[in-house]
Amino acid sequence: MQSLRRVLLLCFLTISAAAIAQGRELPDFTHLVEQQGPAVVNISTTQSLRRSSLPQFPGIEDEEMLEFFRRFIPRSPGVPRESHSLGSGFVIGSDGYILTNAHVIEGADEVNVRLTDKREFKAKIIGSDKRTDLALIKIDASDLPSVRFGKPGELKVGEWVVAIGSPFGFDNTVTAGIVSAKGRSLPQENFVPFIQTDVAINPGNSGGPLFNLKGEVVGINSQIYSRTGGFMGLSFAIPIDVALDVQRQLRDKGHVSRGRIGVLIQEVTRDLANSFGLDRARGALVNSVEKGSPADKAGIQATDIITRFGGKLVESSSDLPRIVGGTAPGSRVDVQVWRKGEAQTLEITVGELKEDRIAARDVPPGERSSGAGAANRLGIVVAELSATQKREMKLTHGLLVTDVRPNARADVRQGDVLLRFVHRGQQTELKSVSQLNRLLGGLDKNAVFTLQVQRGENTAFVTIAGLEDKG
Repeated sequence: MQSLRRVLLLCFLTISAAAIAQGRELPDFTHLVEQQGPAVVNISTTQSLRRSSLPQFPGIEDEEMLEFFRRFIPRSPGVPRESHSLGSGFVIGSDGYILTNAHVIEGADEVNVRLTDKREFKAKIIGSDKRTDLALIKIDASDLPSVRFGKPGELKVGEWVVAIGSPFGFDNTVTAGIVSAKGRSLPQENFVPFIQTDVAINPGNSGGPLFNLKGEVVGINSQIYSRTGGFMGLSFAIPIDVALDVQRQLRDKGHVSRGRIGVLIQEVTRDLANSFGLDRARGALVNSVEKGSPADKAGIQATDIITRFGGKLVESSSDLPRIVGGTAPGSRVDVQVWRKGEAQTLEITVGELKEDRIAARDVPPGERSSGAGAANRLGIVVAELSATQKREMKLTHGLLVTDVRPNARADVRQGDVLLRFVHRGQQTELKSVSQLNRLLGGLDKNAVFTLQVQRGENTAFVTIAGLEDKG
């Protein structure tokens, strides 16, 4: 019996050790690098500049003193110099077309490409797109090794990925990691659903490819999050399907056309969803509609929540610019909106984007006015707009905030104009002080509701949770 127990224990330990070893085994990237590495290139640029030179003062290290010299010591006449930058790219066709980041070649007078076989070429810039940070360049060569493309939509969080590039000028450096997240939105980057990874990316990796384990390019390494300028475990890549659409347009016409509809939007929070009678926080809340825009012509209104555009779900406000931007100008698409407690479908003809338009969040107030009076349950004092004020502000209704008390429940400022009151999906245009007081008086102290506020030339929705007791 003891012998049998020992045999069973030994078998169990052997199987466990094998399972642990198998679980800890890392993938082998050697075949991927051998097959795909030759398609990755080093990109260097030069830019001719002229600068004024400052007299040198050896031994002076005090920053305040150096700033004094920068401000008050005359500079010598401009002298020519060259600025150099380094980046990466990869060949997408054997005829010499190469994808990289727009910031790698921005302002360059000369772009040089070096292959892994040490051949060097001067490249021609076909086009670049700052909004997606993508550029297409071409070298005069043929029969080049080129990459294969994968499907970013099939990537899974936790999946292994590999980057090849030239960090700090070290050609064909290979780093690996996993997909940390998908569909990331970054500040001022409205048109790219970034792939987040923990792959080591440093200056010089920009524009290089991100591979899956099949050896397919799934993204272009573009940005890192860092407090030091070096890698901190947060890297972001542009999905290759986005990049291929951009490069097709750059190749065909030298620029990228994007759709626009002419609305200012903001995120739908849980409190806002509750105020508008929506089942959950989703969609893009329309703050205002540009007069004469495609949205205006289609009948989209301020306070609408866009939940679907052209058959695609709009789960968050960041989805809408991507979906609209990716729609060809002139297309006629259906738009589903949530309005007054029910879904409606409208048809819109998409226009062409000329400039970025985003919802205002914290805009300095416009002309302010002061006034005295009794504060309402929000802890603010409001006054009705005069005919002159309505004419100057181009408004038909609204209440001017004249004073904000220290205990105010609403995040508003003196000079703001309250336009609408929204509660449980019902919207009311604000036209008088007594009307607002009646609306507030009908709420219990724990009520959650929303105000549409105009600040300067911008509007936003402010949610209030809780009121002062009626006393």
